[in-house]
Amino acid sequence: MHKITIAKGDGIGPEIMEATLDILRSAGAPLAFEEIEIGEKVYLSGNTSGISTEAWDTIRHNKVFLKAPITTPQGGGYKSLNVTTRKMLGLYSNVRPCRSLHPFIATRHPGMDVVIIRENEEDLYAGIEHQQTDEVVQCLKLISRPGCEKIVRYAFEYARQQGRKKVTCFTKDNIMKQTDGLFRKVFNEIATEYPEIASEHWIIDIGAAKLADTPETFDVIVTPNLYGDVVSDIAAQITGSVGLAGSANIGEECAMFEAIHGSAPDIAGKDLANPSGLLQAAVMMLNHLGETAVAEQIQNAWLRTLEEGIHTADIYREGVSTLKVGTRAFAEAVIHNLGKKPEQLKPAASAGSLMLNLPRYQRKQPAQKKLEGVDVFIHWAGYDANELAEKLHRMEAGKLRLTMITNRGIKVWPNGFKETFCTDHWRCRFQPTDGEQLSNKHILELLAHAVQDDIDTIKTENLYSFDGRPAYSLGQGQ
Repeated sequence: MHKITIAKGDGIGPEIMEATLDILRSAGAPLAFEEIEIGEKVYLSGNTSGISTEAWDTIRHNKVFLKAPITTPQGGGYKSLNVTTRKMLGLYSNVRPCRSLHPFIATRHPGMDVVIIRENEEDLYAGIEHQQTDEVVQCLKLISRPGCEKIVRYAFEYARQQGRKKVTCFTKDNIMKQTDGLFRKVFNEIATEYPEIASEHWIIDIGAAKLADTPETFDVIVTPNLYGDVVSDIAAQITGSVGLAGSANIGEECAMFEAIHGSAPDIAGKDLANPSGLLQAAVMMLNHLGETAVAEQIQNAWLRTLEEGIHTADIYREGVSTLKVGTRAFAEAVIHNLGKKPEQLKPAASAGSLMLNLPRYQRKQPAQKKLEGVDVFIHWAGYDANELAEKLHRMEAGKLRLTMITNRGIKVWPNGFKETFCTDHWRCRFQPTDGEQLSNKHILELLAHAVQDDIDTIKTENLYSFDGRPAYSLGQGQ
C-alpha cells in the first residue's frame, strides 16, 4: 500500500479529484490517501505561500503528491504555489505526454505522440527581478550546469526506458550565448552517451513553429523552463484539449502529479469539468510507483470511454460523440470500462522494466578563473552616450578604463548611432588597457571614484574568463 498526499484544490479541483479517486479505488490501486489543504483558503487566511508547515511535512514524508488545480488570489504578494513546490522539493523535471486521440478528439495532427520534458527549477522562473531606474526593470535568467545535466540526462533516460527514438533540444542560444549556450553544450555532451537515440537541436522560435505545424516529427523534446512552459501548453492544445493533459514533476526524492489546466472557477460545482487531466496525472503517478498493471488498466478504460463517444462538454462533438456527460458520469463510464481495451486507439502497455539511471550531480574540477573587467550599471537620465562617456572618464581608476557603453544591450559608445533610442539604464564596461591582472580592489577604487563624482551606480557585474574563454556577453552592434 502506497501512502500518498492529495490536495483537492480550488474551483473544479474537488470535483475532478473525487472522480479520479473513485476510479483509482475501483481499479484496486493499492493507495492510501492523506489529504492536506492548500490554495485560496490558505492564502486568504494570511499565509502568502498558500501552504502550511504541517502540509509541507506531510508531502515530504509521503514523497508522492497528487494535486488538483488551485487558485492564487490576485495582488497581495501571493506566491505561486506550483513554482514554490517544484523548487522547494527539487522537482527538476516536468514531464508532459501529448498524444493525439484522433478521430475521437478533434485535432489536425492525428499522428502526434510527443513528450515535452521541461527543466523545472531555474531559468527566468528563479523570479529574481529588480527595478533600479525609472524606465527599466530586469529579470535575472539563471541557467546552471547541474540543472542542465539533470534535465538533459532525464530526457535521454526517459526516451531509453519508453522505447522512444529521438530527443530534440529547444534553445535560443543564437542570442543568449552564455545561458542557452550552456544548455545546448550540455545537451551535445550527454547525447554522445546515448548513441542508439537520435538527437537534434532547434532554435526555439522555429522549433515551436514546427511543433505546431508538424508535431509528428518530434518524439521527446527537452528545453529550459520558460520555453517548456509555453510549448507544452501548445502541444497539449493541438492534441485537442488542454483539459486532457496531465503532468509529472519528478525530483530525486519527491514527485508531484497534476493536471496542467487551471481551477476554472466559472464552472465550479456545476458537474461540467472534465477529470481527464488529473486522471492522466494519476496514471503517471501509478507508473512512477511501479503499479504499471493498474495504470495500464485505467488508461485503457479511459481510452475505451473516449472511443465510445462518452464525452464531457469540452470535447463533445456532434457526429462523433454519442453522449454528453458531466464529471461524475464520465468517471462512472471509465469505471464501467475497467478491464476493457480500446478497439481503435492504440492500447496502453506497461512501461518498460528498465530503470532510469539518474546519478546525482558530481561537481566538475574548477576552471581557471580570471577577472578581466567589470560592467558598471548606471542610472542616468540623459540621452547622449558621448556626454555620459565624458562623465565616466572622470571616474576611471588605476588600471581600469572605459571601453564600451551599451543601452538595452546595444552598443552606443564608442561609434554609436544617433538613431538608437536610449533609456536611463546604462551598462558601462571598464577593462584594463594593458592586459594586467585585476583584483576586486581595483573595482572598489573605481566605485569610490563614482561616489566622489556623484554617479549613480546601481549594480556591477564582474567579467571573468574560464580557462581562457570569455564568459560574458558583448554589446550588440560590435
